[in-house]
Amino acid sequence: MANEENLKPFVKGNKFGKGRPKGSKNRSTIIREMLDMMVQVKDDEGNDVWQSNEYRMVQAMITKAIEKQDVAAFNSIMDNVYGKLKDTVDMHTTEQVNHDFRKLIAGIKATQ
Repeated sequence: MANEENLKPFVKGNKFGKGRPKGSKNRSTIIREMLDMMVQVKDDEGNDVWQSNEYRMVQAMITKAIEKQDVAAFNSIMDNVYGKLKDTVDMHTTEQVNHDFRKLIAGIKATQ
């Protein structure tokens, strides 16, 4: 049990205590700054070039997908370039299809 003499009420207008100090950066801002930071690296011919950390990370991900045949890296790249695939079926489509989805779903529900 807490000692009630030591309890102090919250400051008016702040339900959860002090929170993050005013003017401090949130995590996403810090990450964005780190990704935008330019770093000097050597290219394939040994020349010094400046690249952002974000560029270097994408380059490493592509290399990993190609050279190590990493499926997770490949999927990550494809999702970023083309967007995630949707796992939905439009039952009200006007396209000609070989299956009546309503009958298929009714059959599935009947077996459950």
